[in-house]
Amino acid sequence: MIYIHSAAQIATLAGASTKPKTGKEMEELDLIEDGGIVIEEGVFTFVGSSEEACRYVAEHSGDREVTVLSAEGKTITPGLIDPHTHVVFAGSREFELNMRLQGAKYMDILNAGGGILYSTERTREATEEQLMAETVKRLDRFLEYGVTTIEAKSGYGLRLEEEMKQLRVAQRLNASHPIDLVSTFMGAHAVPVEYKGDADAFVRTIIGEMIPAVARQGLAEFCDVFCEEGVFTVEQSRDILLAGQKWGLKSKIHADELVSYGGAELAAELGAVSADHLLHASEAGIQQMAEAGVIAVLLPGTAFFLMAQPANARAMIAAGVPVALSTDRNPGSSPTESLPFIMNLACLTMKMTPAEVLAACTINAAHAIGRAGTIGSIEVGKQADLVMFDAPNYLYLQYHYAVNLVDTVLKKGEAVIQGGRRVQG
Repeated sequence: MIYIHSAAQIATLAGASTKPKTGKEMEELDLIEDGGIVIEEGVFTFVGSSEEACRYVAEHSGDREVTVLSAEGKTITPGLIDPHTHVVFAGSREFELNMRLQGAKYMDILNAGGGILYSTERTREATEEQLMAETVKRLDRFLEYGVTTIEAKSGYGLRLEEEMKQLRVAQRLNASHPIDLVSTFMGAHAVPVEYKGDADAFVRTIIGEMIPAVARQGLAEFCDVFCEEGVFTVEQSRDILLAGQKWGLKSKIHADELVSYGGAELAAELGAVSADHLLHASEAGIQQMAEAGVIAVLLPGTAFFLMAQPANARAMIAAGVPVALSTDRNPGSSPTESLPFIMNLACLTMKMTPAEVLAACTINAAHAIGRAGTIGSIEVGKQADLVMFDAPNYLYLQYHYAVNLVDTVLKKGEAVIQGGRRVQG
């Protein structure tokens, strides 16, 4: 039994496990001042005031050992959740920064053999063990920033065996690393060089070979596609996502990142779990997403790093679209594991409030990866993932920006970060 007491504030995010928060609901954090938490066998068994938690421990501990943790002066939130990453890859692309500073655009770099295609070459060359070693370093950093669950996409193989290699690595890390990984197949991340000029043939390969093989081996839960001008058309994207649905893979979509292209509308049409990026989503697309209950996963770090205008979060929230946030951790357009910094950017560049941001990185992010029944809030019966921040209240997390305020992280009730450092073992 673990007993946490005297928390300055606990943001439980309770009450939204069946549907994500929308509109004004995103301001409702269900705060507890001077709070206490009890954890037994990796699950929250009591959440309330410190005084009530103390009584609970006295009445229920029996002969069991009780580990007591003081959270005095600290704020506790659910474990942070990152619902959009490309975390399994080899190599890095720091050389692209100078290209962008000199005016090169995303598609310019891709068409010159950089971008996704460069990472594809490095990832194809890497062994599973090399991918494991590189990815573990990234996951450890995520953990230091309070992230306890992430979504992990493939998409740097662009051939069946290499796509499956990425997904196998994610599956192995899900079993061996404290962070839980939820896998997404994204063979439709770019058109590889061997199919240059014949994207339709590559789409047929994705539909006829890749998706069935991934589904048969249970390597992914979701299917994603980069629906974008110069990459995959709306029609091609529809065919890929429908094929994924036929094989039991739920739909996600990279939508309207570079231009307004109809990706938001397609996500609504197909009942996708989420549409991501959305920097150029149309008003009609936003409204259709709201009506269809599609979650908007916004990536302000990508816009920041690409020096682009971020997504219109205020319009989406006003329209009733549930909003989540993510790092978009990848080797080119968002090479960061700091979800707290992304939260800062969401406030400062998209005008989201601190409460909306916290909801977007916990319970709404859990909905975006199909895990809201078990994580995303601090409620009795849920998995005991939490973060203890060296902050007097949740507002301070966005006020003291670009600083890692994480003190302690519990994953399934086990301390994995203490004093800001990784607990080994």
